[in-house]
Amino acid sequence: FAAGTQFLAGQDIQLPPPDKKGGKPLMECFTLRKSARQFSSKALPAQVLSNLFYAADGISRPDGRKTVPTARNAQNQEIYAAMATGVYIYNPKKNTLVQISKKDIRAICGKQAFHKIAPVDLIYVGDLSKIGKTHEEQLFYASNHAGYSSQDVYLYAASEGLSTVVCGLVDRAVLAKALNLPPNKEIMFTQPVAYPAE
Repeated sequence: FAAGTQFLAGQDIQLPPPDKKGGKPLMECFTLRKSARQFSSKALPAQVLSNLFYAADGISRPDGRKTVPTARNAQNQEIYAAMATGVYIYNPKKNTLVQISKKDIRAICGKQAFHKIAPVDLIYVGDLSKIGKTHEEQLFYASNHAGYSSQDVYLYAASEGLSTVVCGLVDRAVLAKALNLPPNKEIMFTQPVAYPAE
């Protein structure tokens, strides 16, 4: 994949292996981490996407554990990507973005106009059937798991020179319908990722 590759609608995206040795020093990333809302529409290269999803939910150990913790190792989180070419769900075992729709739904990933500008809108979804006994407990775990992932994305963005922000202003019912989510899966929040606006 060359830098700035435009992906084709109607196909899964096999990502290259993540670069696990690059990036800025961690302490520098803490300092650089910030929320930004001015985005470029420039496409993210395949390597950047691979590193981004590895940070958010990648498998980091031979036993299948991930870059983010989940209570009791429930691994109940799913991360979707809304892009111009459609909607994808990340498969960490195969490091693949599996296309579930050819529609561009970025405009409904949040109530701010910048969502439809960013080349990638991450959507954090919790499978509530996999963790917790009460609905309140399930939401507690799912929201925490999404928080861990989004912070990893923030730190990767700081290292790579990308812009991102976590967004809670989302019409979850509309977005869940677009994703065709079953009742046991709920949207926590979204997170657009892009190069900074020039």
